[in-house]
Amino acid sequence: MSNAKNHDYHILPPSIWPLFGAVSAFVMLFGAVLWMHGNGPWMGLIGFAGVLYTMYAWWSEVVAESRVGDHTPVVRIGLRYGVIMFIMSEVMFFAAWFWSFFKHAMYPMETYAGTAYIKPEIIPVDAWHLPLMNTLILLLSGCAVTWAHHALVHGNNRRDLINGLAIAIAFGVAFTALQIYEYAHLVAEGWSFSGEIFFANFYMATGFHGFHVLIGTIFLTVCLIRAIKGDFTPDRHVGFEAAAWYWHFVDVVWLFLFAAVYVWGQ
Repeated sequence: MSNAKNHDYHILPPSIWPLFGAVSAFVMLFGAVLWMHGNGPWMGLIGFAGVLYTMYAWWSEVVAESRVGDHTPVVRIGLRYGVIMFIMSEVMFFAAWFWSFFKHAMYPMETYAGTAYIKPEIIPVDAWHLPLMNTLILLLSGCAVTWAHHALVHGNNRRDLINGLAIAIAFGVAFTALQIYEYAHLVAEGWSFSGEIFFANFYMATGFHGFHVLIGTIFLTVCLIRAIKGDFTPDRHVGFEAAAWYWHFVDVVWLFLFAAVYVWGQ
């Protein structure tokens, strides 16, 4: 009985994943820099594979901890705080691209680094075709996630939980496919990533958002697999809650991107 747990905290055993993840991230970023200097992508891809494996292994352990009851109310609060802080860091990440877009469009400098500054040309993208379709798709996916969450919390309706997640994932895949099609169309019209500030801002803002949609789709897919296996209860579903928060964040960011880059940009 001397080892009996008499508190609400989860004391973690030593883990290799923080160190392994940090080393993998360094290798990935260092390899990306080498790739930009013409040395090939292989080092960056090795680091990226290490980051992916770290996420899989570390979060698998977190899921296992939740199944054996280690996620007490105090631990669940800490996990929610961690997700909130992560989403806030993502908000600031996108704020930088909005700042760059509006600043260069509205207040260009007369000189830059001692040379004449050429005001970037905003080349409008028709907001009322593919971008509008993607906006509706993403909003519908958010509604499906909310439906799934409501089904779980109010009545533990497993069928609606699974159906809502499946619909949200399908919409996420459709969004990604349409954005790839849009990029292919813009490239065919002569758009390039470099050489123009507007192009760089457009691709960085919308491209990183698309990357977040891909991550969120994977996040929801993991939740769907867990739901099919019987995970999540009305009182214990922090993993699904985190996925829902992340997905709604992706929705809101896209609304701002659609209003700023596509509508205002015209």
